[in-house]
Amino acid sequence: MTMHLGQDSGDLTGDGGKRRTGRRGSGREAQPGTGEAQGAPDTPAAGAPGAGPAEGPEQAAEATTQVRKPAKETGQDGSGQARDTGRVQVSGQATEPGRATRGSGRATGSGRGPGAEPAPPGTPASPDRPRFAKPMTTGSIIGWTLLSAILPGAAHLRAGRRRTGYILLGAFGVLLVTALVGGLILAGNAGFATRDGFLLAGAILAGAGALCWFLVVLSSYVSLRPNRLTGRGQIISGVAAGVLCVSVMAPFALTASTVLTAKETVNVLFPSVHDDLTTTTYKPEDPWNGRDRVNFLLIGGDGAGNREGVRTDSMTVASVHVTTGNTAMFSLPRNLQHVRFNPTGPLGKHFPNGFMSELPNGGLLNEVWQYGEEHPEVVPGKNGTRGPRALMDAIGYTLNLKIDYYALVNMFGFAHLVDAIGGLKIRVDNDVKWGGHFGTAGTIKAGYQNLSGEEALWYGRSRVDSDDFSRMARQRCVIGAFAKQATPQVVLTNFTKIATVAKQMAKTNIPREMLEHITDLAVRVKDAKITSLQFVPPDFWPGSPDWQKIRAAAAKALRQSTQPSRRALAAGVTASPGASGSTPTPAPTRTATVRPSQTPTQNGKAAKSLDELCGF
Repeated sequence: MTMHLGQDSGDLTGDGGKRRTGRRGSGREAQPGTGEAQGAPDTPAAGAPGAGPAEGPEQAAEATTQVRKPAKETGQDGSGQARDTGRVQVSGQATEPGRATRGSGRATGSGRGPGAEPAPPGTPASPDRPRFAKPMTTGSIIGWTLLSAILPGAAHLRAGRRRTGYILLGAFGVLLVTALVGGLILAGNAGFATRDGFLLAGAILAGAGALCWFLVVLSSYVSLRPNRLTGRGQIISGVAAGVLCVSVMAPFALTASTVLTAKETVNVLFPSVHDDLTTTTYKPEDPWNGRDRVNFLLIGGDGAGNREGVRTDSMTVASVHVTTGNTAMFSLPRNLQHVRFNPTGPLGKHFPNGFMSELPNGGLLNEVWQYGEEHPEVVPGKNGTRGPRALMDAIGYTLNLKIDYYALVNMFGFAHLVDAIGGLKIRVDNDVKWGGHFGTAGTIKAGYQNLSGEEALWYGRSRVDSDDFSRMARQRCVIGAFAKQATPQVVLTNFTKIATVAKQMAKTNIPREMLEHITDLAVRVKDAKITSLQFVPPDFWPGSPDWQKIRAAAAKALRQSTQPSRRALAAGVTASPGASGSTPTPAPTRTATVRPSQTPTQNGKAAKSLDELCGF
């Protein structure tokens, strides 16, 4: 049965006993308790609070909507008998702005009540009806909070706070672009990162980043309204959010700690007061003083155990070409006797015929450092600077080079540095016994080995079944392996350990202001050509050295270091760490038989690449 609006439903009064005002086009008044279909418009009774005047014909809605009701609906008409309502056709009526209407769960003129058919296209949604998203579960809140730690603003967008979400996303995008641009700039100027101001700013930014990310995660969690969860859900999500807040702060805290450690380490290692006579004058506009090479003296000191002072058992000069980074390394034997000094200097005047030339078996090169420290009347300067100055004078005059800077590492401290970078990969040509005079502590087997710090130390120090010259060759390979394998990634990963060891075991005269330029130069050396030459028998005899021959060999090695790489070894000769000499063999296609030398070390005829010598 179908009831159309406009039929008379009787003259019954509404609530309060007053007669309800009839609507235009409706001939039946609603009675209390009637089976009127829900969703029909309901007009407040006259005189009731909030009731207004009856709408006129000009206020009736033009569109009508079909509201489907159950096939039978039980109600009471004026006679109290049940009637079949069927389908009700309701005239949609526009409501003036501000006019109160009582829906009481009934459908409005939009036709969107329960069980209503969809409104025709173009029908505007009711502005008074809010739309709610699907309620969030404990897992979804934790998930969105976690996503916000990676993509700030995601949780705010999910919670409906679009403005805040878009602001956070925009700020995060700007931060990413800035970091990318900064990384590209630093990649071409790594030395800039060593500046004191940059390190301090980095630590401050890392601390600020930790605080900002903490607040982002916390506000993301709160914006998702976890208070709507059950008590158990609130506890679980709250604990998860707290753990996440701490987790996002940890990387920033680690970064700040590392940067501050780096700042402290470089300020301890590199002097900023220029009262050291061994330090080369620094000019910011021309840090290399117009020269195309800078020379570093790398020293392995043996100042531990029962020895007094420092004995420089390993001495290597690294001459670096400033433009290309190509490096020539010169290893000098510790037992080089009666070295000469610059004749115009105090040591040259004190030892005109060579260091302790009156001693037939004395006056070794590794004694020069300690002599300078113990004789301030001969070597001027402060304590701790006289020894380096004396040794730089002796080695520089021997090679006809100006030694600009030195760096000393205690040999036992070097073992800790090796452990800090995870060991050294070295090709061992023959078994090397170590420990005492008979090698009872252990044996380093031949082949490619990953040596621990202790093994690397003894690999370079052992004299069992070998001599000083073989030991020099192994030390050269240890230094070269460390230079090759201590990449920036490895150093940064283990920086705290390396910094701790370096502060205790290393010493240098490189000025703090020069560190920026030295770092840029070190980056170029990593990918450049490194050749090596050591002055050992049979070409060079430490007991009676030919100083002119040493100088000529050094000059030739410097020229070769800037030329295109090529094999200087004759075919059939196995490259080994003990290569020495100065004359290249230009016959790579001929085979040659190597005669036994006067030392256990195999010798070639030219400066050679460390890759060939040490099997890197």
